[in-house]
Amino acid sequence: MPASPSTARAINDRSALRLLQDEGPLTAGQLKTLTGLSRPTVADLVERLQGSGLIRVVGEAGEQRRGPNARLYGIVADRAHLAALDVRTQGVSVVVADLLGTTLADATLPIGSDTGTEPAVERAVALLERTAREAGVARLHSVGIGAPGLIDPGSGELRDTTGLPAWHRRLVAALQERLPATVLVENETNLAAVAEQRIGAARDRDTFVLLWLGQGVGAALFLDGRIRRGASGGAGEIGFLPVPGTGGLPGRDGCDGGFHSLAGGAAVAALGDRYGLKGDAVAMVGAAAADGPPAFLDALAERIAIGAAAAVAVLDPGCVVLGGEIGHAGGPALAARVASRMNELSPLRTEVRAGGLGGAGVLHGALLAARDAAQDDLYTPAR
Repeated sequence: MPASPSTARAINDRSALRLLQDEGPLTAGQLKTLTGLSRPTVADLVERLQGSGLIRVVGEAGEQRRGPNARLYGIVADRAHLAALDVRTQGVSVVVADLLGTTLADATLPIGSDTGTEPAVERAVALLERTAREAGVARLHSVGIGAPGLIDPGSGELRDTTGLPAWHRRLVAALQERLPATVLVENETNLAAVAEQRIGAARDRDTFVLLWLGQGVGAALFLDGRIRRGASGGAGEIGFLPVPGTGGLPGRDGCDGGFHSLAGGAAVAALGDRYGLKGDAVAMVGAAAADGPPAFLDALAERIAIGAAAAVAVLDPGCVVLGGEIGHAGGPALAARVASRMNELSPLRTEVRAGGLGGAGVLHGALLAARDAAQDDLYTPAR
């Protein structure tokens, strides 16, 4: 069944908005070329988006003659302000931005494991409020939050998960109660995958697996253009994957004995110690990728390939992106070694890429989620 006229208009308008965000100011002629729409259709969508207050004329294209087609249209950056939070077990990072995603202010606050739930929540909320003030923002329209743990696919809420601080769940509720803003929460690895697909290493892919390698391990399944969360929100909890070489098995209350015990931050640091490397896991991997020893990268790639090959055997995504701080630090040197080992473990041809955003992918993804929510709210297509 063909789309209704109003649905078609909404699809066209959102496509144009995405192009204006990703490519910068564009003329109507450039929008026509990039969208493949007719000139009258582009003229209509430009008029609608201007009427919604989301775009405006920001200049003229110098290479074209003066006139309607030479006008450059751009997103109205101050139409709404956004915030993104990356909530970790030991702290929180905040970014405040405009509708274009330009950072206006940012901050990070460590929160120790000995901090009580309510004090931790108050510190995190105060950090967001202070950062917004520093950015000169009186009101936030949308707030995106990336957090470890499971997101209930029905309610969209962060579920109570063993081993994670209680203030994580309370923070989401506190922000929803105290801010006159749309507050969204998503699993951190899923947000990192969205960011890698939109602005990172997987921009040419609509199907791939992001393997998160940091303090913990996880995976995000980006299949046919969208994140897949599973029946309970637990798709990609690869840290619980039973694998050889750990001396045990994971259980419902913890992933010790699973893939986490091979590729989590503590396990990588212990592996580096055997090769005489110093520092934390990220520093070890970064140093090895730059100067060696290659034997350490080979051993690490062997471990990573075990989990990656399991995901590939089930999903056949064609591409695995090594995300997180460790995946980013290992860069192409680590990715090439993982790909080589996976080709020995699996008959399925799979490209392995180093993530382009590293640990920052969570904040980028949370900001993209907030931006999309703001646009959906601000833009009402004509009926």
